[in-house]
Amino acid sequence: MSEKRAELLLACVIIARSTSFVFNKLGLGTMTAFNLLAVRFLLAFALLALVFYRRLRHVGRRTLLRGALLGGLFFLIMSGEMFSLRTVDSGTVSLLENMAILFVPLLESAISRRLPRPATLLSAAVALVGVALLTSAGGTFRIGVGECIALCTALVYACAIITTDRLSHRDDALVLGILQVGFLGFYALIGALLFESPRLPLTGSEWGIVLMLAIVCTGFGYTLQPVAQSHTSAQRVSLFCALSPMFAAIFGALLLKEKITVWSGLGMLLILGSILLPHFLKGDKRHDIQDGSV
Repeated sequence: MSEKRAELLLACVIIARSTSFVFNKLGLGTMTAFNLLAVRFLLAFALLALVFYRRLRHVGRRTLLRGALLGGLFFLIMSGEMFSLRTVDSGTVSLLENMAILFVPLLESAISRRLPRPATLLSAAVALVGVALLTSAGGTFRIGVGECIALCTALVYACAIITTDRLSHRDDALVLGILQVGFLGFYALIGALLFESPRLPLTGSEWGIVLMLAIVCTGFGYTLQPVAQSHTSAQRVSLFCALSPMFAAIFGALLLKEKITVWSGLGMLLILGSILLPHFLKGDKRHDIQDGSV
């Protein structure tokens, strides 16, 4: 696969995953959070297992444990995303969650005990101003429970990105991604059994939402991203990740009639700018990151 085709595939994957914010919000209108996650990810895992059963036949214990770890991290991320979507627009949740791109170099600096680059600090400052504008109402700063959950989710997402980066070099990245999907669905099913009343979708619209989430957002988005990333650089990958919040906001405005105010629009531009800024400034390539996502 050529680099141009890989980047085209990567763009399609990121855009497909960005639609999950809208369809999750639609699904939450009639289904509970853990129930929706369980049906979505277990169905996706079943389909992936049928397609890639030959690669799953000889999975070792360590690979299973690593898949369980990644599934647990992304279960926390998806749970935070679902609960924040109850009170916050899909575009805002996507923007806040993708601030993980900024948290990753900060966490890596803490792990390596080295100060972040000036470009990283500048990006963080721009992002914080963007968050303040994004969560403002009529020009007055406001941050609610949903926004706080989304920001905490971004921090967990950053941890998941770093963990995925470490583990993907030790195992088949595609197999890890499939196992991650299966364990995520299993954890969600446990949550549904403990705190909710699990059920299958009942109406045609519910099945349509679940199938869209399982096939397009999970099966396509989760599975093919490692394939695309294997043919391009981490720097290019992180640039493409900026497409997620942008398209989530666009889809939210088109499908959910969510409003994009002047303040929130400016906040979006600042956050997107903060994500892209480090790539326009020369620096140490060790701070490039790979996105492992939602």
